[in-house]
Amino acid sequence: MADMTQGRRRGRPDIAISPWAAVAFVAAALALVPILAIAATAVADTGGLWGHIFQFVLPQSTWNTLVLLAGSGLIATMVGTGAAWIVSAYDFRGRGVLEWALLLPLAVPTYIMAYAYLDILNPLGPVQGALRWMLGYSSPRQFRLPDLRAMWGAILVFGFVLYPYVYLTARAMFLTQAANVTEVARTLGVPRSAIFWRVALPLARPAIVVGVSLVLMEVLNDVGAAQFLGVRTLTATVYTTWIVRTDLAGAAQIAIGMLVLVVAVLMLERWARRNRRFASTAQNARQMQRFALTGSAAAIAFGLGVAPILIGFVGPAVYLVVAAVRRLEFAGLSDSLLRATFNTVSVSAIATLAILAIGFALAYAARLHASAWTSAAMRIAALGYAVPGTVLAIGILVPVAAIDRTLGGWWTAWTGLPGGLLLLGSGSALVYAYAARFMAISAGGIEAGLSRIPPAYDHAARTLGQSSSGTLLRVHLPLSRSALTAAGLLVFVDCMKELPATLLLRPLNFESLATLLYGEAARGTYEDAALAALIIVAIGILPVILLARTSNRIR
Repeated sequence: MADMTQGRRRGRPDIAISPWAAVAFVAAALALVPILAIAATAVADTGGLWGHIFQFVLPQSTWNTLVLLAGSGLIATMVGTGAAWIVSAYDFRGRGVLEWALLLPLAVPTYIMAYAYLDILNPLGPVQGALRWMLGYSSPRQFRLPDLRAMWGAILVFGFVLYPYVYLTARAMFLTQAANVTEVARTLGVPRSAIFWRVALPLARPAIVVGVSLVLMEVLNDVGAAQFLGVRTLTATVYTTWIVRTDLAGAAQIAIGMLVLVVAVLMLERWARRNRRFASTAQNARQMQRFALTGSAAAIAFGLGVAPILIGFVGPAVYLVVAAVRRLEFAGLSDSLLRATFNTVSVSAIATLAILAIGFALAYAARLHASAWTSAAMRIAALGYAVPGTVLAIGILVPVAAIDRTLGGWWTAWTGLPGGLLLLGSGSALVYAYAARFMAISAGGIEAGLSRIPPAYDHAARTLGQSSSGTLLRVHLPLSRSALTAAGLLVFVDCMKELPATLLLRPLNFESLATLLYGEAARGTYEDAALAALIIVAIGILPVILLARTSNRIR
């Protein structure tokens, strides 16, 4: 108490009355509300339905989810780590192209990848048709590939779309490893072929686990790809329990189980990074000397690097372009596509502006008031990114619906007219879901940008007579403009691609590009969904270009 009193006497600002800190705490509370609502809803009585779900639905869904997580994580780890080592340790013709092209699958959402390959690899599709022609068969009854609608198909789709998360983290670690570590290993007699297994991989293991944890989060968040491929996951079970069986409490209970799984993944990631300390840093480390490859070795390395790009991006992109051209030639641009595009861009833009504003308040509060309270607010506000969109939607629906009922009751009592769904019907609940889910991207990116501004700039501005507001407008905002732009771009694209939360919280007669694609693909009208998918992929390339430019600066 004495220290607090002395602090006030010395003129230190009290965090309790700071408007920036207040906004940070409100943002943290808004991010925490859905999780608390899920917990409260989960204890409600579900009648006899929960017993049925627990006995017949949940065991299979849990097993499918665990198998999908393990398989997708394994594929993503192998492909991402291998690709990162190839472009980091070896020099060959085309390596520079592979460095940024290996990030392209990030532009393709998992549900678009699934729906594209379902059409490409179906028995009447071009791939199987070409194979039958080459082998001398004339009918799918004579020869056909295994159906992609299976667990193995889902694992491959998720693995080859999401491997860039592992590639990014592993490559960053490989590039910043001190060259003298490799040189010492060679001096001690370790052959070049064993450097990866005995030196590079152990050092990069914590970074790889971080990338794998991001992959697992994306798999847990998915609802479209798994359903297209016939895999009943926990996320799909939550969706059907709520929408089909109209049991919100049962869906919340399953969501609690998913949250436990998410916490387990996060604990695994933190456990992998425990007690990891390295003497060398990025500032004093030399990069590894790349080993030059020529001839067949260079061709093999380039082939291994280009294969994930062909599977994860080129194949779906070519299919989407061809299908979109056919659709345009046949029917042109439909009114539903134009409306969906307008809805997607407008809602995503509104959500992006709100997320940037709140994220900046969080980051600025952490800069002005570095304390355990602001740090806790930042961590709580980032919880939404670790929560699957379906789970988050359930948590948002409960309080938002309660507010709508209250406002509707007040309106009826005041005017005598029936009250509508103000928040759910206007799309405000959807914006809330986007904000809660992607707040971590905004706050983290802006915080990184503000951290590059030396505190001496603040002191100089105050010495020259600038107030805190003037320092913000004339110093911090101009210098953090690039961080704000990058964060805004990433958030905007993520909002456009978000499917689970949009499916569950969209207003009536509201279609986004993602939900339009989901509906057309569910009906099997793949060409009708191609234009929507192509627009999403085209816009999704923007943050990939940004990531590529950022990663190239590491070199």
